[in-house]
Amino acid sequence: MGKRVCPWWLGSLLASRVRRWIQGDPEQLLLPYLREGMTVLEPGPGMGFFTLPLARMVGPNGRVIAVEVQPRMLDGMRKRLAKAGLSERVDGCLAKSDAMGVADLAGTVDFTLAFAVVHELPSAERFFVEVAQASKPGASVLFVEPSGHVKASEFESELEAASQAHFAVSEGPRIQRSRTAVLRKT
Repeated sequence: MGKRVCPWWLGSLLASRVRRWIQGDPEQLLLPYLREGMTVLEPGPGMGFFTLPLARMVGPNGRVIAVEVQPRMLDGMRKRLAKAGLSERVDGCLAKSDAMGVADLAGTVDFTLAFAVVHELPSAERFFVEVAQASKPGASVLFVEPSGHVKASEFESELEAASQAHFAVSEGPRIQRSRTAVLRKT
């Protein structure tokens, strides 16, 4: 599905305490965007660095849909969720080769976390259209790309794709080594 997908064997590192030390506490980052009971879409969860905090924060009445392109990443995420007792709150799905395959979510998603994933996809346009279709009116997206992989011009192009999919773009939080935006479905 992707242009330059992060290799599965880096998944453990991306879900480690080292990342938390570098990028900060994921729960503090997510706190302004989440409420208990929300439905959350997380494309490219890897082995679950954000998935576990998302599952805790949406509570027992919430739901996280984690869509991954690599089966080994999904397996690692599922093991971490089971160990934390959070498996029931997360649906781990394998993406299709050309799309996330989330048409069944139409108009149900409250929040999407797109963290370091859009640059790995073949089409930012297709991605944002799928997210828009899955999102409720007023739903938000925390959109983050690694500045080491994504040039400013590429990020602007991705933001334009989000705008074309009917997302209003505003400044995102400061995250070390990242380009960020908050998108709201209009």
